[in-house]
Amino acid sequence: MLSALVTAVLAAGTTVGPAAGQDEPLDPPHALYGSENRTMRTQRHVVALTFNAAWHDAGIDAVLNELHRRHVPAAFFLTGDFAERHPAVARSLAAAGHGIGNHSYSHPHFETLTPGERAVEVLKADRAIRSATGVEPLPFFRFPYGDTAPQRIAEVNALGFADIEYTADTKGYLGTGGGMSVQKAVRRALDALRPGAILQMHVGMPDGQDSVLDAQALPVLIDALHARGYGITDLRDVLRPSDGRS
Repeated sequence: MLSALVTAVLAAGTTVGPAAGQDEPLDPPHALYGSENRTMRTQRHVVALTFNAAWHDAGIDAVLNELHRRHVPAAFFLTGDFAERHPAVARSLAAAGHGIGNHSYSHPHFETLTPGERAVEVLKADRAIRSATGVEPLPFFRFPYGDTAPQRIAEVNALGFADIEYTADTKGYLGTGGGMSVQKAVRRALDALRPGAILQMHVGMPDGQDSVLDAQALPVLIDALHARGYGITDLRDVLRPSDGRS
């Protein structure tokens, strides 16, 4: 049975405020509703880097150091479970100024859940992420396993979140045991390169490996993007009225 909170949210939606630390006001995400949003709505030669965090925190330090060294923004989609297990990591991501999105609480297959159970996954994650980071998360949700469907997207929208998916996944999370390498991960991103591309990477590995290919691939990917004339922009640009989307 749905709680009173979930029932009210499903009926009326929620209002999600702007990301903390942003000087420029952000538009509500309503224009992004009803869509998987696999690219940013711009014709500029820019891409957004995003990282999912659901398993463990290996690779976080390397990723944050590289982003800081190169002055590159990124967005991190955390599960609530990850935020609870690694609160210091979650705080460090927010403190570094990166956007924080919602990747569900326990990373289930949403197609197997009822609407009420899906709402609980989203809202429980939101509470955990807020508690761990101490900031207002972005009004962005990314479905575990890419389990999108029009009805499920509508449910997430009713909770106040736009569904933000990706143009390409590097699949670095598969690791060398899954046939991946740094070069293959970078190639997957470059093969999908287009204005407004959203690139999905991961921190941690599902099997607990300490060697995280996406962390190793990040500097190579940044160099390759710049060599092709692409800049790296903040995913929050999709909510900024000054983006000049067309």
